[in-house]
Amino acid sequence: MRKLSKKSRITAAVAGVALVAVGGGAAYAYWTTTGSGSGSATNSTGGGTVTLHATFAGGLAPGNEVAVAYTADNSSTTGTVVGALSANVTTNVAGCLPAWFEVTAVTSNSPVAAGATGTSVGSGVLKFNDSAANQDACKSAIVTVNVTSS
Repeated sequence: MRKLSKKSRITAAVAGVALVAVGGGAAYAYWTTTGSGSGSATNSTGGGTVTLHATFAGGLAPGNEVAVAYTADNSSTTGTVVGALSANVTTNVAGCLPAWFEVTAVTSNSPVAAGATGTSVGSGVLKFNDSAANQDACKSAIVTVNVTSS
């Protein structure tokens, strides 16, 4: 093997220092590892409770009927679905018998968005049945249609 000259040794030393400096700037180190984890949270308790409304025209008389519109308000932050509706009639006068009235409620799984008001959820008919009995107690009586959903 041939001996390096003083100039070659200096050049080689400078090149080595430069190589270490440049290589050292680009070098990096890291650790390898493994791991696992999880997260959880409790869901909402449900879509909340909607407020149902029945709207119909006044002025019923024995033998007449009127259309009933059912709507829902949802004050919760979650949308929900209103299922089957049930309705019944009450009056504010003892002699005006709820049995003289018939009310229907037709619906089919109606979605009600979060924060919605007045969403249509069904329809029906309110009938004031004609009776052989005197129905004068119902004159000017307030007839209320109560509605619930399941």
